[in-house]
Amino acid sequence: MKHIGNLSPAPGSRHKKKRIGRGAGSGHGGTSTRGHKGHQSRSGGHQSRGFEGGQMTLTRRIPKFGFTNINRIEYSEVNVATLQRLVDEKQIADGVVSKDILYSLGVIRKKSAPVKILGNGELSAKLAVTCDKISEAAKQKIESAGGAVTVNG
Repeated sequence: MKHIGNLSPAPGSRHKKKRIGRGAGSGHGGTSTRGHKGHQSRSGGHQSRGFEGGQMTLTRRIPKFGFTNINRIEYSEVNVATLQRLVDEKQIADGVVSKDILYSLGVIRKKSAPVKILGNGELSAKLAVTCDKISEAAKQKIESAGGAVTVNG
């Protein structure tokens, strides 16, 4: 039975060996293992991420160049050869290709990114492809194989 006199922490809940700031009798008294003076001995004394002791930080040392367009659209690119491989491996059985199917098969990594079909490779399978963008070569190859292309937006 638990009484207030024999309470103890749950097994495994206490894992710190040093009891810091508990006086001279603890063996860690005085400065509480922080040493004398200096930035890290103070309360709230911690360096910001990337601080290098006053040396010029790496992010400020390396040269900056170029331009990042904030309106750039990053497409997940899928080649016609990849679609043919998926058909050959019987992963696309019904001939329907969409963003959700490509994501579930692991062909594209981001479900949110728009999909663009590119014309690299050959295609012999009849596919109904739904995508956000398609190259002329890919569209020609899909339609010449008897398939259909639907472009969103």
